Amino acid sequence: MSKEFDEYFETNKQTWNEKVAIHAASDFYNIKDFKNGKTSLRYYELEALGDVFGKSLLHLQCHFGQDTLSWSRMGAKCTGVDLSEKGIELAKNLNSELDLNAEFICCNVLDTSRYVKDKFDIIFTSYGVIGWLPDLKPWGRMIAERLKPGGTFYMVEFHPIVWMFDYLKKKPVMKYCYHQKEAIYEEYQGTYADKDSKIISKEFGWNHGLGEVISSLSEAGLTIQTLNEHDGSPYEVFPDLVKNEKGMYITKDKLYPLIFEIKAIL
Repeated sequence: MSKEFDEYFETNKQTWNEKVAIHAASDFYNIKDFKNGKTSLRYYELEALGDVFGKSLLHLQCHFGQDTLSWSRMGAKCTGVDLSEKGIELAKNLNSELDLNAEFICCNVLDTSRYVKDKFDIIFTSYGVIGWLPDLKPWGRMIAERLKPGGTFYMVEFHPIVWMFDYLKKKPVMKYCYHQKEAIYEEYQGTYADKDSKIISKEFGWNHGLGEVISSLSEAGLTIQTLNEHDGSPYEVFPDLVKNEKGMYITKDKLYPLIFEIKAIL
């Protein structure tokens, strides 16, 4: 990656370091219930990966590790990777407090193979992850490098259509390209977990269409098993969403999906 990208990554890292304490104190992440045993994983994530007991699992872009530790509670031997030093510090503290055996490593996800040499039965990543990466081809290659032969990659992510909107407006406006190769810079007060926070989030991101996601994985040697698109999101990514009987948020008109899942094997 170029020096320009290094500067973008550094800006993002600083913002995520500032977010950690705010997110840890938020109702959104609800650490109190998590510490008392509530999983942070969604029903479709659990269904997709099934019984993980005794399996090795690499969680990419793990933030402060709630999902990593949720898999660990289910008996997986987990390693979490994230760009934010503060996020990894909190993840390690939670791991110790909950007497679990996960490991956490601070690095850019694209550099994972420099810091993690093991191969894994499962690689997992979810929600708001690929948009921080300018190019998915090295991401796909890294996933192939870290999977065992026959290993499973699973991701659930916001649908590319969602990222076409400027969601900082009161009424979302379609503003960005489906294939946005140029960096998108946003600067705003607050964070998705606490919109009233005084933090000024400064973020660089990129949009990636489904074709690019699929190609980056298949070109790296993975075989796509399933691609599912869902009307519902577990999070209120837009104003005026409606909560359904499964606790998922949907648009009133259901004109486009809000999330997608991919499951692939090496």
